[in-house]
Amino acid sequence: MTALTPVLSRFWDEEEPWSLETYRRHDGYRALDKALAMPPDDVIALVKDAGLRGRGGAGFPTGTKWSFIPQDATGAGAKPHYLVVNADESEPGTCKDIPLMLTTPHFLVEGAIIAAYAIRANHAFIYLRGEVVPVLRRLQAAVAEAYAAGYLGRDIGGTGFDLELIVHAGAGAYICGEETALLDSLEGRRGQPRLRPPFPAVAGLYACPTVVNNVESIASVPPVVLGGVDWFKSMGSEKSPGFTLYSLSGHVTTPGQYEAPLGITLRELLSYAGGVRAGHELKFWTPGGSSTPLLTAEHLDIPLDYEGVAGAGSMLGTKALQMFDETTCVVRAVARWTDFYAHESCGKCTPCREGTYWLKQIYHRLENGQGTAEDLGKLLDISDIVLGKSFCALGDGAAMPIQSSLKYFRGEYEAHLNGGCPFDPHASMLVAPEEVDA
Repeated sequence: MTALTPVLSRFWDEEEPWSLETYRRHDGYRALDKALAMPPDDVIALVKDAGLRGRGGAGFPTGTKWSFIPQDATGAGAKPHYLVVNADESEPGTCKDIPLMLTTPHFLVEGAIIAAYAIRANHAFIYLRGEVVPVLRRLQAAVAEAYAAGYLGRDIGGTGFDLELIVHAGAGAYICGEETALLDSLEGRRGQPRLRPPFPAVAGLYACPTVVNNVESIASVPPVVLGGVDWFKSMGSEKSPGFTLYSLSGHVTTPGQYEAPLGITLRELLSYAGGVRAGHELKFWTPGGSSTPLLTAEHLDIPLDYEGVAGAGSMLGTKALQMFDETTCVVRAVARWTDFYAHESCGKCTPCREGTYWLKQIYHRLENGQGTAEDLGKLLDISDIVLGKSFCALGDGAAMPIQSSLKYFRGEYEAHLNGGCPFDPHASMLVAPEEVDA
């Protein structure tokens, strides 16, 4: 008996799961036929009633987001509507969207067509991280197959609905994962977050009403439409229904993608993944990538849904479960993440631009044995200045791992004040205590 629920991943092990032929053999584009036979507002209502929540991090209800688009403004002179799929997966530890697009891209293509129909958009964009060239080619091939089969273009299915779907490769910036920075980049400008309001639903791409959704959110739409509300709600928890992809990485026996209902525990997921690597114990983990507060082994049994993880003081985020055993220096791990956020800060706002720079300097001092007791207080003070005061969530992502690691592992930080890191940087093992004292 297994609690895993393969839906998006149910035919990943076939010979060519990315092909249109394989996708059709597994009910591909049947959901599109069903959706095109419904009024657009009914499609939005179906997704809203199912309770599908955004899979990109915030967990905002997808159907509700679609409903923010001014649905009645479609007459002469009305602004066009746009759908933008955020495929700029860039956060350390997050690795669910790229495998999904590489293996079964037609889930995303079909979902984008249904979503565009629902919000009355005739142009849709998939904004992909430009470095992942194999995924770019796979997506472009899938879109070409969909055009050839009549699922894209003019008069789709004889319904009079037209849609042009464009795969756009970004230049490789973490900040472009933030939806308004993504829109600026898509328009050809430097990717930097916009001041809100106005929100994208009112003035997004080209100052027109726009929906920005994550890859997994859009790819989940065809199963929701085809299976129906009751089927989708039969999985997951009351407030977080449905299935999702959990990415297990790090010190785990069998890392990879595990598709399961929302609300499963890490303890149960680890049982399917063979547990933490042999001979070691879990020390800390991230529930949603490097930008979420750390949790420890005492949190193994919390439900991995939006409410359960929030109740433990963290965020489910992108469900990037990174496992770290007792050989890992938590200070070094957070220092590496801090380097990343300092490098990827767009520099638009002072708290993030200056805060991440100085956080990076303090961590380098701690790593090199030059830190002082005051530095630990400075880490918390600067994190507090950055958290909630930055232009976008990049500042929050930089601050939260620092605050949580100091909460759970302050003793390890204090150990760095006596000659540097007590872990051997060249081996996956603790340095003997007598060596630290020396």
